[in-house]
Amino acid sequence: MNNELSSPLVQEIGEQGLLKILQRFCPADIIGDDAAVIATEPGKTLVVTTDVLVENIHFSENTTSPEDVGWQAAAANLSDLAAMGAYPLGITVGLGLPGNVCVGWVESLYRGITECLQSYNTPIVGGDVVRSPVVTVGITAFGQADPHRIIRRNQAKIGDAIVITGVHGASRAGLELLLHPEKAENLIEEERTALIRAHQRPKPRLDVLPILWQILDSYSPTLPLSHSSPLPLPPSPTPPLLPIAGMDSSDGLADAVVQICRTSNVGAVVERTQIAFPKAFDKWLTKEQALEYALYGGEDFELVLCLPKEPADELVQQLGQGAAIVGEITEGSTVILRDPDQEFPDQVLTLSQGFQHFG
Repeated sequence: MNNELSSPLVQEIGEQGLLKILQRFCPADIIGDDAAVIATEPGKTLVVTTDVLVENIHFSENTTSPEDVGWQAAAANLSDLAAMGAYPLGITVGLGLPGNVCVGWVESLYRGITECLQSYNTPIVGGDVVRSPVVTVGITAFGQADPHRIIRRNQAKIGDAIVITGVHGASRAGLELLLHPEKAENLIEEERTALIRAHQRPKPRLDVLPILWQILDSYSPTLPLSHSSPLPLPPSPTPPLLPIAGMDSSDGLADAVVQICRTSNVGAVVERTQIAFPKAFDKWLTKEQALEYALYGGEDFELVLCLPKEPADELVQQLGQGAAIVGEITEGSTVILRDPDQEFPDQVLTLSQGFQHFG
């Protein structure tokens, strides 16, 4: 019998199991983060990421317009670049379409992509179109980063503070309101609109990078470096003395913390009272529901960063708007959600609790 026929099914090993197998075919020093880092020439590093959206899995016509699909697809890739400390250079679009899709739908999709990209001076530089039984949107984004300023998942150190750059759970709440409009009865229109927009038009946190580098510069030796970025940067940037760990929270806050800890061979304690939720949650969600949305809802596209407490405090103060220190990196390998008020028992966070393809 062929080995292919006797091997387990994808649904039996799940998304994480499949990724472990596929990573064997890739250079170990390049893969494992939100994007791949490839050295090109002295002082420059190319950062590449790919993300695929599939109809009826990532989006549906009931909740998402074609413009919003385009925006989400672009934002997901730009968020991965931000999570690596990179600034976007361009994207390519791979489009799979059934033959009965209206041309107007495709044009609207591309309008949404370009609307998202315009804020970051990022062009569409190519792609491909093929026939497919369902709509698929695959984007590859190219970015550039200083090799001294790559954010990786494996740099978390015991004692580091865990920083989130904004509120969590808003995107999941927006999706819930789109699916069940009646649940918005206690919300004012402004609150409802904000939550839905958080789902349909998420913003990649590229704006965090200049602030982060400026803070880390004060802890670094003075070494001149050049930057190529569409965003304003602090004067005379220098490489950070302190390596930091991080990724984005596109698959949920719990997923991000667990992935960072697993890759860095450390544990963590996350304090549930420090996790920032949208204020509107108080009107229609219980504490447990709000926590579930924040930990496992996904698609918030905030950054989760691990760095020493003093620069972490400065970063949170400068970002404001839901940024917070939510925990600390510890010895061991367990990620514990703790309630300092002791209203809820400790809970171990794992990857299996959130959304997993093939799960």
